[in-house]
Amino acid sequence: MSRLTDTQLVILSSAAQRLDGTVLPLPGSLTINKGAVGSVLKSLVRRGLVAEQAAAAGQTVWREDGDDTLTLVITGAGLESVGIDPTEVHPAKPVEPAEDKPTPRQTATAGNRTARPATKQVQLLDLLQRQTGATLGEIGEVTGWQPHSIRGAISGTVKKKLGLAVTSTVEPERGRVYRVAGAA
Repeated sequence: MSRLTDTQLVILSSAAQRLDGTVLPLPGSLTINKGAVGSVLKSLVRRGLVAEQAAAAGQTVWREDGDDTLTLVITGAGLESVGIDPTEVHPAKPVEPAEDKPTPRQTATAGNRTARPATKQVQLLDLLQRQTGATLGEIGEVTGWQPHSIRGAISGTVKKKLGLAVTSTVEPERGRVYRVAGAA
């Protein structure tokens, strides 16, 4: 399988963290123009990393097909692409997908997840998206990077390439803490 773009990784990581595995709405901190959103999501569908399924009440609608409203959910292959073993995820109540569309193998739900080793960039994003954020020391322990490399990755990849807003605050007990703005 070919490599995923940073934007695709952020979208899949966000969906993997949701109880129902939905892709939409996209993370608020992801800045991508409206024209590109459709292209990125369609490419994930073509690759089998996300799939259409009937939208439940309250879910963001991807598209309408006649009387059906459809949303996008992450598939088992999508979970694997962000380092989550889909056999360790408890499947949500299955919903019949639209005709001629890929069927999601499993959707992300709460429960035990066994992560296989992820790329350092995915690890960095996971740390920054935590509600508690991460310090340079914490990021360095996970990635093995030096502080100057971490700051460069935050500035170059996370902020510029992915378009995510990163905040930095000083906490008395931890020191400088970095977070993706709006991370839950």
